[in-house]
Amino acid sequence: MRSLENNKNIHMKNIIIYLFFAMLLVAACKEEKKESASLIKEIEIVESKQDSIAYNMLKTKCYICHSITAPSHDNIIAPPFEAVKRRYTMQFKSKEDFVNAVTKWTLNPTKENALMRGAVMQFNVMPKQNFKEEEIRKIASYVYDNKLETPEWFEVHEKEMHDEDGRGRGKGRGMGRKD
Repeated sequence: MRSLENNKNIHMKNIIIYLFFAMLLVAACKEEKKESASLIKEIEIVESKQDSIAYNMLKTKCYICHSITAPSHDNIIAPPFEAVKRRYTMQFKSKEDFVNAVTKWTLNPTKENALMRGAVMQFNVMPKQNFKEEEIRKIASYVYDNKLETPEWFEVHEKEMHDEDGRGRGKGRGMGRKD
């Protein structure tokens, strides 16, 4: 009889021990989920700050010439950045390729390596800027990842000047090259 009672006590102790470890495991998982959620929020905040920095650089370094507030196409000195983005994403599909191409052009803008030949014919080659490569990469990354502001007249102009695939209509102002 005593042996049966001892077995019940041992069995009960084992159940209590198992329950204790199960509760610890559940508590640890919940804490890990909280830590993961907290880490994700921190990453989002950092990304948001980086986007904000890149956007401010875009506004202060690029929109000076690539204006989004010009009243018409006749009042600009460089194509809107949305036009740049559309043309570069036609040829450079991945973010890495896009960022590299925009960076390469911005560091060394020449007529020979121009992708936007119509813009070069209309506005001339972009003057070489004194930007750091890291800044250009941040701006290009932001441009690739985000919807950009455009002048009010932009979409109408795009339809007038470009085919459905985004290519210029070849009105004799291009540089005669075919991709």
